Amino acid sequence: MKRRIRPLFSLLLVIVLAATLSLRVSVRAGTKPVPRVFSKGALPAFNATLLKFASVDAGEARLQQEIEQLVEGNFGNRGRHRSFLSSGKYRFDIRARSARGIPVSLRSPQFYRLWLDFKRHLQDWSQKRRYEPDIMSDMVDIVKDKIDRYNGVAKKGFEGRFKTCAVVGNSGILLNNENGKLIDGHEFVIRLNNARTGSFERHVGSKTSVSFVNSNILHLCARREGCFCHPYGAEVPMIMYICQPVHFLDYTLCNLSHKAPLLVTDPRFDVLCARIVKYYSVKRFLKDTGKGIEEWGSAHDGANFHYSSGIQAVMLALGICDKLSVFGFGKFASAKHHYHTNQKAELRLHDYEAEYDFYHDLVARPEVIPFISGKFKFPPVVIHQ
Repeated sequence: MKRRIRPLFSLLLVIVLAATLSLRVSVRAGTKPVPRVFSKGALPAFNATLLKFASVDAGEARLQQEIEQLVEGNFGNRGRHRSFLSSGKYRFDIRARSARGIPVSLRSPQFYRLWLDFKRHLQDWSQKRRYEPDIMSDMVDIVKDKIDRYNGVAKKGFEGRFKTCAVVGNSGILLNNENGKLIDGHEFVIRLNNARTGSFERHVGSKTSVSFVNSNILHLCARREGCFCHPYGAEVPMIMYICQPVHFLDYTLCNLSHKAPLLVTDPRFDVLCARIVKYYSVKRFLKDTGKGIEEWGSAHDGANFHYSSGIQAVMLALGICDKLSVFGFGKFASAKHHYHTNQKAELRLHDYEAEYDFYHDLVARPEVIPFISGKFKFPPVVIHQ
């Protein structure tokens, strides 16, 4: 009986020794950096309820109603906006002028052309507003190729991304470091909402390749003679996302006087950004409060909730850059909200904490970011504090 047991015992001993040796090898290998490879089966399982909730835009119905009214020429009660066709002159909170600064008469042929352009831009934008998970892979064609043509650079296709990019936010934490030369050393530099660089060059640099703004910025610029909106120089292109459909009027007017490209973000890209930010906001809300998902809206302004200019600029850079550095995102208790102003408070319609969660995942584990197609290859990202 003992002789029958010995071979079995010997076999078990061999298995144990082999397992021990394999463990030692794997531990030693673990001391070296090993690239993380995620197969389709290893991708995270997203919460279906959370994804569905984040996919719904609570303000979509109101937005479409506004668009219909604007196309009909009715500006309703939007501030000082009045019916577009009800009088013999403009009644907007901007002075409508041509590229030469000459007032435009409502009944002039020039006005009629502007009005048709306004309706065309607005309707095209509205019709394209939908979710497309592959839109990130098209950003070179949608954005970079237009900038390259303006700069006289031959088209290189998808592989022709910018080698290095810097997105410079406006947080007061920029004043804690002198990263100006580091920022200017990037091939392509994106700045936000026309934040001035004068007297801050040591901290924020001076190079600007593109000014990324929300349409409220252009709306203010449209009041100026010739729609002047060029703090970085008239030759610097501007990319703008639309906050309100009525701002297409500002775009139509100001586009006549802009020497450099004045681009509007693709609405499919806007929808993608909105879903991602809402997902992170709801996820954080559920974790921090323990409340139900239906209570998120009352805590975050519901239909008025919106992503910040910063996160959309970062998303844009992901699609057109091989390597991305991010500066001026984050906050300290002692830091100003914006480095170039005295503003301390944050806007309630943004959820900055949720956006910081997104940036963390972008650096550490981009595979967990929802709504973006698995075909898209994220570039490496470094965030400078």
